[in-house]
Amino acid sequence: MIDADERALMEKSVHAAIADAREADEGADVDAVLAQLGWRELLRDEPGDAIDIVFRALGATNATATALDDVLVSALAREPRADLAVLLPRFAAWDPPGRIDGGEVRAQSLATARADAAEVLVVCGAPSEPWSVAIPTASAEIRPLRGIDPGAGFRSVRVQGSAARAVRVDPAAWRAAVALGRRAIAHQIAGACRAMLDLACAHAKERVQFGRPIARFQAVRHRLAEALVAVEALDAALTAARETPSPETAALAKALAGRTARTVATQCQQVLAGIGFTSEHPFQRFLKRTLALEGLFGSADDIALDVGRQLLAARRVPTLIEL
Repeated sequence: MIDADERALMEKSVHAAIADAREADEGADVDAVLAQLGWRELLRDEPGDAIDIVFRALGATNATATALDDVLVSALAREPRADLAVLLPRFAAWDPPGRIDGGEVRAQSLATARADAAEVLVVCGAPSEPWSVAIPTASAEIRPLRGIDPGAGFRSVRVQGSAARAVRVDPAAWRAAVALGRRAIAHQIAGACRAMLDLACAHAKERVQFGRPIARFQAVRHRLAEALVAVEALDAALTAARETPSPETAALAKALAGRTARTVATQCQQVLAGIGFTSEHPFQRFLKRTLALEGLFGSADDIALDVGRQLLAARRVPTLIEL
C-alpha cells in the first residue's frame, strides 16, 4: 500500500517526467517514459494507484500512450507486454468487440497505436460467455483514425483470423476489464478537465477589461466556480471507485467524467472567449481529447440509460458506497 507522501511524490514524478519529455519533443515516446518509471511493475503491485496516477498525468499533459492496453491485458489475467494490444469495444459500447463464426474470428473496432506492431488480443462472444484469441497483425487491417483528435493515436482495426487458439475467458474478468478501462479513461478525462480549468483561470487573471482583470467579474467567477464544482465531484467519484472497486462505481465515475467534461469545456470556453477557439491556444487540444475519450467503454448518456434499464429490471437500488 502506497502512503500519502509516497503517492504525492509519485504523482509529481510521473507528471514531471511526461511533461518534460513532451516539452523537449512533442512527439516523444511516452510509453518509453512510462517504462522507465516502472509503469507495469506499479500496475502489478498497486493497480488502483497506478491507474489513478498515470492516466491523470496523461490527461493533464495531453499525452498519448498505450498504457490502456496493459490495464486491459492484466484484467484479462494475462501478462502485459509491449507487443500485445487489445481490441477495444466499439465506440460508445462495452460488449466484447469480436465474434467467432465458422472457426474464424471476425471483428471491427478500435485499438491504440500499439496495434501497429503487435499481436491484437480480441475478446469475442457475449459478455456472459467470452473467449479471447491473439491475432497477428498480419491478419488485421489497421489504419489510423483521424476524426476530431488525430493526436489521440487510435486505430481502426478489422480482424479476420483463425479461432483455433481461442480460450475461454472468465466473464468476471471481462467485467473487470471494462471497469478498469472505464476508471482509466475517467482519470484521463479528469486530468484534462483540470488542465482546461487551469487555462481558463490563468486567462481570467491576465485578461484585463475596463481597467481590471476579468477574474474580478462576478459572471466569470460563477462560470469558473461551476467548472470547479464539477471537477471536484468527479474526483470524489473516482476516489470512491478506487476505494470501493466494482463495475457499478466504475460506471458511475465514467458517466460523471463525460458530463464533467461537457460542463468544464462549456464554462471554460465562455471565459476564454475567442482565443479558446483558436488552434494556437492549448485549450482546444484538451477539449478534443475529452471528446475522443468520452465514447470509450460507453458515453455518459449510454451508461446512464443502461443503469436505468438495470434499475427498472431489478426494482432495487444497489448500495454503491458504504457511508
